[in-house]
Amino acid sequence: MNWWGKILGGTFGMIIGGPLGALLGVILGHNFDKGISTTVNYQADLDKQERIQTLFYTATFSVMGHLCKADGRVTEDEISLAKQVMQQMELDGQQKKAAIELFNEGKKPSFPLDDVIKQFKQEIGFRPNLIRIFIEIQIMAAFADGVMHREEQRLLIRISRLLNISKHEFDHLCKMIGGMHGSTSESGQHGTPTLKQAYAVLDVKESASVNEIKKAYRRLLNQHHPDKLVAKGLPEEMMKVAAERTHEIRKAYETIKKKKGF
Repeated sequence: MNWWGKILGGTFGMIIGGPLGALLGVILGHNFDKGISTTVNYQADLDKQERIQTLFYTATFSVMGHLCKADGRVTEDEISLAKQVMQQMELDGQQKKAAIELFNEGKKPSFPLDDVIKQFKQEIGFRPNLIRIFIEIQIMAAFADGVMHREEQRLLIRISRLLNISKHEFDHLCKMIGGMHGSTSESGQHGTPTLKQAYAVLDVKESASVNEIKKAYRRLLNQHHPDKLVAKGLPEEMMKVAAERTHEIRKAYETIKKKKGF
């Protein structure tokens, strides 16, 4: 895990600044708050993917903490969700400690959400699938206690706008994740989605043709392909989160396929 080793060693202190660098500095005791670096050199270019992995990790857990505090309190379900993401990532002791501290930094009233998101967007660049998995994780956090509260929704809309995520895309992600994490009474046996949930996951109408359904399915699988996301800068530890999304997409497709008989 090269990116994590370099965080601990302070190597990224020379190339990461801004609010995300400041967050890293607070939790690791390094002086990273030097503004967003504009210096491009050979070493920084070599470390580009590791840099993005570091920023993704930092933004994910700090924004998650801020989101969970949006309705005035952090519930046990929300804390459990954060720990679940950490568990899926199989973080070691030091990484988990840093993730928890980032989560706690995000809960503070002084957390600079807009600046964090703007720097995250600037650093990620044109990697829409990476931005999508980031917002999906945040939506998962909002639904951790079974319902997305109004304050959480407002905050997520604000984040989505800063990331140039369309209203249609945001609504689809909320329906997809909210449906898959809704009450068990609405779900089929063994976690199988209902037909309504399946259509919501694939973002197609019940009247959609077989070709439209297959096209939506392939598009979503491509967007959530773990290996492709890692190549774009998703920390390898988050592959399981992406893999879980592809599993849910496949279940939804199989549900519709069985119903339509194709």
